[in-house]
Amino acid sequence: MSKSPGKNPINVELLNRIAPILAGIRGYHNHSTVGLEKIPKGAVLIAANHSLASYDIMLMAASIYDHLNRVPRALIDRLFFKVPGLGHFMEAIGTQVGNHDNAVKMLSDGEILILAPGGMRESLRPSSEKYKVMWDHRKGFARLAVETNTPIVLAACPAADDLFDVAPSHVTAWAYKTFKIPLFFAKGLGFTPIPKPVTLTHYLSDPIYPPKASKDPEAFNKQVDQFHLELVAKMEGLMSDSAKRCQAKK
Repeated sequence: MSKSPGKNPINVELLNRIAPILAGIRGYHNHSTVGLEKIPKGAVLIAANHSLASYDIMLMAASIYDHLNRVPRALIDRLFFKVPGLGHFMEAIGTQVGNHDNAVKMLSDGEILILAPGGMRESLRPSSEKYKVMWDHRKGFARLAVETNTPIVLAACPAADDLFDVAPSHVTAWAYKTFKIPLFFAKGLGFTPIPKPVTLTHYLSDPIYPPKASKDPEAFNKQVDQFHLELVAKMEGLMSDSAKRCQAKK
């Protein structure tokens, strides 16, 4: 790979070194992204569902990189920096800590910014709640889109919830609520931590354009609320339709 990394510093050599690994994982899952042509030029937010595995989002990013000659950026939870070396590795491949300033800077540079609005809470949900969109109280991405006048493309990969069987546990909820620690009980292939060889497909929506931001704070908040409701409803529909398409392929 010798493609341009964009305006923000990215370790292209590291990207090239991990590319074969991502290619192998994509092959293991027969991964594909449907609707890449829907991603508009310039700044765009891609809002994806958050699975326990999380790496499915990296597979989508690799697909975008290969097909559109653009390096997607992403915002990550501060929890990544509690694992020695992991946070710095994620920064080197184009991610940054999820905060408002970093997001605005990326979008002002015309980047593709990938977000998982459901965050760790959505990723830790048990398999009894798989395919569920948990964005009801996550309005930050909608606010960011309205504030920066950036279109949003939704990305649904329901099969990512099938990579592991996640057991319901009060301990999981307590550990995350109390300490923000992702403590979970799950198994993959057999009784191992190896992800199941599930076929993964990301389905992209058409771009959804936010309203022009009002200068009145109260009106602006109402715009964000309405846009957020629209996004959640469309994501729920996309997840449901995508799950049916995945089932039909089996």
